[in-house]
Amino acid sequence: MSQLQEVTITAQNTFTGPIQAPYDHDIAVSISGTFGATVTAQRSLDNGITWADLDTTYTAPAEFNIVSTAGCIYRVGVKTGDFTSGTVSVKVRA
Repeated sequence: MSQLQEVTITAQNTFTGPIQAPYDHDIAVSISGTFGATVTAQRSLDNGITWADLDTTYTAPAEFNIVSTAGCIYRVGVKTGDFTSGTVSVKVRA
């Protein structure tokens, strides 16, 4: 998997590609743009078959780190029903 995933979101149900951090490394997330949307970070324990939301969502530009767990992959984006307008730019780097 790539160590950098980027996506420009202009519709619901759009996410970065999956990313996995090396053991004991954080994943850096940058959300930018002007938008009416809720951005959600998700984690998968089964290589992307199912996804679980992380606790915090974002409705404005933000930068944060995800503390990665061994064996998990992560993605960030806008779920179905969570997009209203604008453009969300998301960068995820491990």
